[in-house]
Amino acid sequence: MLPTLADVLQLDPVRRGQPKVVAGADRLDARVRWVHVAEVTDIAHLLHGGELVLTTGIALPNEPSRLRRYMAELAGVGISGMMIEMGRRWAGEPPAALLEAAEEHGLAVIALARETVFIDITESVHARILETQLQELRASEQLHEIFTRLSVEGASPGEVIRQVAALAGCPVVLENLSHQVLAAETAGVEPAELLAMWETRSRAVRHEERTAYDPSSGWLVTAVGARDEDWGRLIIVSGREPSPRDVVLVERAATTLALARLLDRHAESLERQAHGTIIASILAHAHTDPQEAAARARALGVPLAGRRLLGVVLRPRAGAGPLSGVPPHEELAALAEAATAACRDARLPALVGVLDEGTPHGVGGGARVGVLASLPARADAERSLNEVARRVRAACGEGPVMAAGSVVESIRDVRRSFLEAEQVADVASRGSDDRLFYRLPDLRLRGLLHLLRDDARLQTFVERELGALLEHDAQRGGDLTRILTVYLEAGRNKAVAAQQAHLSRPAFYERLRRIERVLGTDLDDVDSCTSLHVALLALDSVRRDPTR
Repeated sequence: MLPTLADVLQLDPVRRGQPKVVAGADRLDARVRWVHVAEVTDIAHLLHGGELVLTTGIALPNEPSRLRRYMAELAGVGISGMMIEMGRRWAGEPPAALLEAAEEHGLAVIALARETVFIDITESVHARILETQLQELRASEQLHEIFTRLSVEGASPGEVIRQVAALAGCPVVLENLSHQVLAAETAGVEPAELLAMWETRSRAVRHEERTAYDPSSGWLVTAVGARDEDWGRLIIVSGREPSPRDVVLVERAATTLALARLLDRHAESLERQAHGTIIASILAHAHTDPQEAAARARALGVPLAGRRLLGVVLRPRAGAGPLSGVPPHEELAALAEAATAACRDARLPALVGVLDEGTPHGVGGGARVGVLASLPARADAERSLNEVARRVRAACGEGPVMAAGSVVESIRDVRRSFLEAEQVADVASRGSDDRLFYRLPDLRLRGLLHLLRDDARLQTFVERELGALLEHDAQRGGDLTRILTVYLEAGRNKAVAAQQAHLSRPAFYERLRRIERVLGTDLDDVDSCTSLHVALLALDSVRRDPTR
């Protein structure tokens, strides 16, 4: 970090001049970027800010107004301070007009009582600056090596966060655009303390720049994302002003996290995992030529070329116990074997494999069983799904959920079918109805919003529609968001809504007017209310997700 004026005062060449701070004693924390010797008044336009100006004052004007203008111009370009050698022009202290202007503009002025060799001061300060810059360069190189290694090794977000916390020596949090914590390393701080009221505290920290420090919270924050699509924020909870190294650290870590999200790959394994590897490769578009995937599948006895293809996902229902009493880590393997047997008995050629959370599929939800069914041209997809689902149910009971995507005609479209199936499974696994299998038409708006909860575009929509209201409630401890929810769920019937909110009608109507002012909207407008209702449903989905 660049030296401050206080640091400069401790240097031997300066101390030999017997320095005395004669103005701006509260500005000694100003950083010195460079040292410039100047004896003329029209120097401001040649400076860039952050300079310590050295002068004897020999060419400065006598008139107080011109001295004030001189100091105002220097303050305008952002110099860090001024050091004046006394004796050649002025004895004792600089003129009062100069000192008054310095105080007015927040500039520190240091008087040197003895004759001083300015070149000694310049060399000493510049050596300190260059040493600092070299240290920062070495630190940046070290961080580059560390995070490059993490990227190459395919480190998980948790591993990256742990490394950042170790390097920063303080807690680190990764959150999404809805201010929900995705990963956190407490660095010795109690988790309950670090994460208490997190959403409320995080909403209060706003920044225009991509990376910024918030003094009120002591947070160093940077956006996380790639291809101009941010999906979260990385936060170092330091409680101190960040050094340049801290800024490099948080930005390099954010880049690593963004790359990890783009470059996730599925690991290879034995027969079931071999099937899963082909599915994962298709989902990741790892095979530039679809025929390569078809050839690999054909070698495993599953024809894909010229067939109708269907993505199916099986996963345990949320809250259900382990399948058939096996330990949790074996549950998916047992489910994959049951699905394989069901497809074989139903005479349905299919690739069946366990797909872990690293498989590139675009949806959260952790490990699951993937089935890529290969349907003959005249096969009835609905009948085939029913037969497989009945056999899986017979083998595994009601624990697992089976969801299917749309039938596609090309390997290139398999990812779309799987994405649809995974979205359906994600919602269905949290439901209570008992279908043999689920398709997208079985879901309604709440399900759709729930499965899209991790999409940055949906989170951005929620923030755009409700951000002002949520921040208003967070800052004032209010309940306007709840009042709006009650009003919209009551079909905009104010009398019914007031009763459900346990408020008198005048009090309830005043809350609605306050909501309109905060959001800048008209609650009598149907389109506005529809948009707000969708945003509230999406917000509820994010907040209620039990995996968070």
